[in-house]
Amino acid sequence: MCGGVLTGLSGVISSPGYPQEYSNNADCSWAIHVSNISVVSLVFLDFQLENNEGCNFDFVALFDGPTVTHKHLGKYCGAEQPPKIVTTSNQLLVIFKSDFNIGGRGFKAYYYSECQQVLSGVSGNFSSPHFPKIYPNNINCHWGISLSPGYRIKLYFTVMDLEEKNSLSDECDYDYVAVYDGESQTDTLLGRWCGIDLPPSLVSKGNKLLVVLSTDRNEAHKGFTASYLGVPVNISCTRSEFSILIPQQSLPQLERENIYLGNPSCTAQLTATAYKIQAQFVNCGTAGQKRRNITVMVNKLYIDFSDEKQKNIQEYSVQCDAQRKVASVSIISAEERHLEEQAQKPEGDTGNTQKHNSGSHDLSDIVFISICVLAVILMVIAIVWLVLL
Repeated sequence: MCGGVLTGLSGVISSPGYPQEYSNNADCSWAIHVSNISVVSLVFLDFQLENNEGCNFDFVALFDGPTVTHKHLGKYCGAEQPPKIVTTSNQLLVIFKSDFNIGGRGFKAYYYSECQQVLSGVSGNFSSPHFPKIYPNNINCHWGISLSPGYRIKLYFTVMDLEEKNSLSDECDYDYVAVYDGESQTDTLLGRWCGIDLPPSLVSKGNKLLVVLSTDRNEAHKGFTASYLGVPVNISCTRSEFSILIPQQSLPQLERENIYLGNPSCTAQLTATAYKIQAQFVNCGTAGQKRRNITVMVNKLYIDFSDEKQKNIQEYSVQCDAQRKVASVSIISAEERHLEEQAQKPEGDTGNTQKHNSGSHDLSDIVFISICVLAVILMVIAIVWLVLL
């Protein structure tokens, strides 16, 4: 087919008659229009046109939009394969023209959408394209979850149905979902999944997560659905107490007992719109720490997301400079928690060692005294025996 309007998330275009020689005086245009959250990538698989300087006879021209008035992305001819083209919008115009003589094999290219969506609500849902119908081949979709500083993001998948692992490598080499702990694929990879097994729930270290769906040219399935939840903590303080507010909409499925300061006896109260903790510094295990000659009141806020399958308690460090009435909150990462536990171990071990050494000393003293008593008894017996003689 010579030209047309293409609205699928992926597809193939080729010159008339490909792979046979294309006709003279061809004038074809393909207007590619994918979903609004996407950009278009075009990759040439084969390319052989009449070659001339300036590509004025037979050529392929690309435009970053639906018409030739949009930005010109390139004009190509000859046998050198053009580079991969990525648009800045969800539309791409491809034009192929040939003159009255000298042809070639033509070209074959495939396009695919790179779905790009940024999610900034405190909670939300998203799914693979066309779910619950079959997702397209050759797509690369990105969902970036970006919340305000002070949030962590809990992500969980409710449906997972992708192409299975490569039977030779036992890896997700074909279609897969990958999750990164940050805003780009250079950040820490939290996991890569395919097949039908649901991934575990994931919690970010910070306020950003990136979810990527990549599919190949072959087999396709139903796809996935996922939900996420952001946990905000709004904190203030006076010279005598902490005040902590968490909007109910960000933790819709939690009981108030799952949110507490310092220990489970200091649980949150439930208001019409929020979970609220108001705690005097003398309660809930709040302690003062000297920092640069300033006394800072510190404690930990716990939010318990644990279920029957998995223990998952998020920890926040809450602090108050009571003199200035300035409060702050920071997320305690798994690494920080591990370091804290390691720092506490030597102290505990020292105590055990001291107890052990103390017990050893006590036993040694008993043995020594027993030997001395025995020696005295033997000495008395010897003296009596000598007198009797």
